[in-house]
Amino acid sequence: MGETGSASGDGKLSGQFFDAAIGLLRRVRDEEAESIAAAGELLADTVASGGRLFAFGAGHSSLAAQDLVYRAGGLALMNLLTVPGVVGVDVMPATLGSALERVDGLASAVLNCSPLRAGDALVIISLSGRNALPVEMALGARALGVRVIGVTSVAYTTSTKPRHSSGTFLKDHCDVVLDSKIAPGDAELSLDTVPAPFAPASTVVTSALLQSVMATAAGALAERGIEPPLLRSGNVDGGLEWNERVFAEYGDRIFYRQ
Repeated sequence: MGETGSASGDGKLSGQFFDAAIGLLRRVRDEEAESIAAAGELLADTVASGGRLFAFGAGHSSLAAQDLVYRAGGLALMNLLTVPGVVGVDVMPATLGSALERVDGLASAVLNCSPLRAGDALVIISLSGRNALPVEMALGARALGVRVIGVTSVAYTTSTKPRHSSGTFLKDHCDVVLDSKIAPGDAELSLDTVPAPFAPASTVVTSALLQSVMATAAGALAERGIEPPLLRSGNVDGGLEWNERVFAEYGDRIFYRQ
């Protein structure tokens, strides 16, 4: 957590938050380089072998998953695996989404109705990695022959108890684990005059971490002589035409258009 600030200067607090976020990004860049490379190669392998790409996150972790889907500069084959009630804060009351993350059996029901199959890859994002939904999602996906990239904070495993009946965390069921380095509680700042820590950085760090993986995957495909199936912005000249070509070529692996 960042240094304790004073109540007198919002500018000081904003600077502290940027410093904390930049520090986390540097740690991820330096300490997770090997895992980022492995995750990028895994996605490249999946694309090259005809597999499909999916991303899942519950609650605010869904924001980083959505950031990968139908994204200018991103891989067109990345699809969002949705679980009703946990995509962002799309239910009322919002606390219902948190409750659903702890329900045993929900992930299995979703996987049974999803297009996931052997040879695909699934990115699962869960900051704590302790709830039943992401753990069960990873277990079920791997049982189907799907390779799993987990994005989580390993620090949570030493300061919290798992909530899945197996007594395990998300990180225990992944082919590649990406550690976001976020401290338990996800709040980077504190003040003597404020009773709770504040200023979460997990979304910033997780999104950057995953975009670095996407960049690695694109580069890995290019090194193999395969044109990465990237999308362009529809707001630049020629972008829409480019995307239609990609959609036509890879339509059988893109589910957000169906």
